[in-house]
Amino acid sequence: MFRIQEILQSDKKPKEKVELLAKHSQKNKKYFADLMAYFTNASSGERGHCISAMTIVVNSKPEFIGPYFDFVIKQLNDKANRIKWEAAEIVAKVAKHFPDKAAGAIPKLLENTREKEIVVRWSVAFALTEIAKSNPKLQKEFTT
Repeated sequence: MFRIQEILQSDKKPKEKVELLAKHSQKNKKYFADLMAYFTNASSGERGHCISAMTIVVNSKPEFIGPYFDFVIKQLNDKANRIKWEAAEIVAKVAKHFPDKAAGAIPKLLENTREKEIVVRWSVAFALTEIAKSNPKLQKEFTT
C-alpha cells in the first residue's frame, strides 16, 4: 500500500505529488479506494491534489470511479473551485461509461454555470457536452 500522506506532505512540487498519487492509484482499485477515503478528511490543498490525481486515473481506468460516482457529483457543490472543476472534468471523462449516473449530475452542473471562475464554467460545459453526447435521450432536452 502506498502512503498518500507521505506523498502529500513531501517536499515535492504539487504537480509531482499529483502524478505520484495517480501513478499509484492506477495500479489497482484498492489504491484508488484509499485515495478516495483520504480525500474525505484531507485539508483543502490535499483534497485538490487527490481529486486531480483521480482525474488522471479515470483517463485510463474509468471503471474505478463507478462506486464513487455519487461522491464525485457531491463535490460539484464544494466551496473550492478546484474541487468543482475537477469533479466536473471527472464526470465529463466517464460520462460515456456511466451515462445514467452522469445524467444525475446535470442539476448540480447547471448550478455551476453561474460560477465566477471561468475554469469551473469551462469544465461544466465540457461535462454537459459529454453527458449529452453519451445519452441520446437527453440530447433533445439540451437542444430545446
